[in-house]
Amino acid sequence: MARYTGPITKKSRRLKLDLVGGDKNFELRPFPPGQHGRRRIQEKEYLTQLQEKQKARFTYGVMEKQFLRYYKEAANRPGQTGHNLLTILETRLDNVIYRAGLARTRRQARQLVTHGHFEVNGKRTNVPSQRVEQYDIITVRKQSVEAFPIQLARETFGERPVPAWLHVIPGSLKILVHQKPTREQIDTPLTEQLIVELYSKN
Repeated sequence: MARYTGPITKKSRRLKLDLVGGDKNFELRPFPPGQHGRRRIQEKEYLTQLQEKQKARFTYGVMEKQFLRYYKEAANRPGQTGHNLLTILETRLDNVIYRAGLARTRRQARQLVTHGHFEVNGKRTNVPSQRVEQYDIITVRKQSVEAFPIQLARETFGERPVPAWLHVIPGSLKILVHQKPTREQIDTPLTEQLIVELYSKN
């Protein structure tokens, strides 16, 4: 299963966005990496659009080919392509685990799913890219209840707000998917229209 495993702080500095959340190294040096990182770069239209796409890719941990498939799927759905694309990204299982507060980062959420700690509607899954649907129920496997990451999630639950389209039962860490997220409920700092404009050129 392909994924980016390189230095994420370097990507954060290049894209001028904390892709991890609470990245102290990014906060200390919020300028592009390299010896010329402090130089002012002329912001051209294509560069701005490309950077926005890269922000979305690295924020959600998606590779290039997979992201393109998501865009094509979003374009074929009724409604605004940009909103559809964000909905697809938000409803990935690893992102739902992160949004629900059961992992500190999306990378950690991906690892927890890959290790098989969760069930969706009673069926064990280890596919981070699995899409959740309205009324889906995500639970921690009985064998994983005592695992350290799950115990830590229970202790730290509530430190980060849970979006309104999800409901989490703190005692069991059960996640209920009320609905698909609306654009107003997605707080990822992205301008999705720039991504649509970039792909529309091809």
